[in-house]
Amino acid sequence: MAGTTKKAASGAGSIRKKTVTRNGKQYQFWEARFTVGTDPGTGKQIQRSITGKTQKEVREKLQAATLEVSRGDYFQPSKITLRRWVEIWLDEYTGDKKYLTVKHYRAACNNHILPALGAVKLSALTVPQIQAFYNALQREGLAAKTVRNIHGILTKCLSTAVQVGYLRDNPAQRVTLPKVQRREIVPLTDEQVRAFLQVSAGDEYEILLKVILFTGLREAEAMGLTWDCVDFAAGSLRICKQLQKRPLRDGGFTFAPLKNDKARTIHAAGSVMALLERRKREQAAQRLQAGELWEAWRTDSERETALVFTTATGGHLSPQTVYNHYKKLAAQIGAPESRVHDLRHTFAVLSLQNGDDVKTVQGNLGHATAAFTLDVYGHVSQRMKDDSAQRMERYIQAASAPR
Repeated sequence: MAGTTKKAASGAGSIRKKTVTRNGKQYQFWEARFTVGTDPGTGKQIQRSITGKTQKEVREKLQAATLEVSRGDYFQPSKITLRRWVEIWLDEYTGDKKYLTVKHYRAACNNHILPALGAVKLSALTVPQIQAFYNALQREGLAAKTVRNIHGILTKCLSTAVQVGYLRDNPAQRVTLPKVQRREIVPLTDEQVRAFLQVSAGDEYEILLKVILFTGLREAEAMGLTWDCVDFAAGSLRICKQLQKRPLRDGGFTFAPLKNDKARTIHAAGSVMALLERRKREQAAQRLQAGELWEAWRTDSERETALVFTTATGGHLSPQTVYNHYKKLAAQIGAPESRVHDLRHTFAVLSLQNGDDVKTVQGNLGHATAAFTLDVYGHVSQRMKDDSAQRMERYIQAASAPR
């Protein structure tokens, strides 16, 4: 390696042209070295270097770096790639996140972020690069909400890099994101609810589906409901966990915290409690019929904390099987596109239509805020709009009447 040194301005560092040989070929580049401070342990100067293809490029970088040193805000760029940082972030900085959240992070990183940006040096990542990445995702057909979800993950990842000193700032915070068109909520109509009650009678999952419809529980919350959380005397249900189906290597069926980590108590309608009493008798009969094949409990104390909704042998219900049963029933009532989750939406709309205040509906659904409940459900019911117009008309007529 050979090099000639060209002195820069006093105190600003030095620039030199360097030649290196790799695989029998010579390559030339320019390098600048400058001092960023003194090692408190040894008293020696701390040197940093900048390289580039031209002397002008290196001189400009050197001037910017030495100005930062003089101002006391010099930042040493990280040399690791985005791929390496993402690996570190997922392994070391997501321990406070839920299982499904981390699983979602990994999928987004492996399927989208790393294939497009993984080879870029973390410190070289720019706003235009990230913007082009998001635009490409949209051209490939990804929904705006999906792109925003990917953006949220990348933003969290890069914000942590800023916190630990690998980045000066977060370039993902300065992009333009696509607008999300909220998916229209389509609850069951009154006629479809009546038809559902009829066609579901006698179905293996009748009670589960009706409980979801008339309590607004999420499917995983209903499937994770245990008998110790059912208070027949008070007519209430305590919702404090959900049942997740994970790969066997990750524990299989597992109780997990609620979506917002906040337990709630639902005061259910008498008909709902009657359904649960019927379910308790039904489960006892299944226990006798299954005999030694019964999985749910072995002792009376185990029975108290056993799952309310199980298979005929006391095992965990399969979300896919529940979905398949509901889709068949939905087709029979003229709602083939309806999902199990739409039963929860139907409960919310029915509650609002029948006069429940938003705060009560929020609490029953387990939403974080009443504003979120209003945002999701405040516009979906034509009956609510008609009722509002009729109330205003009555007021106008009363106010306009001669005295």
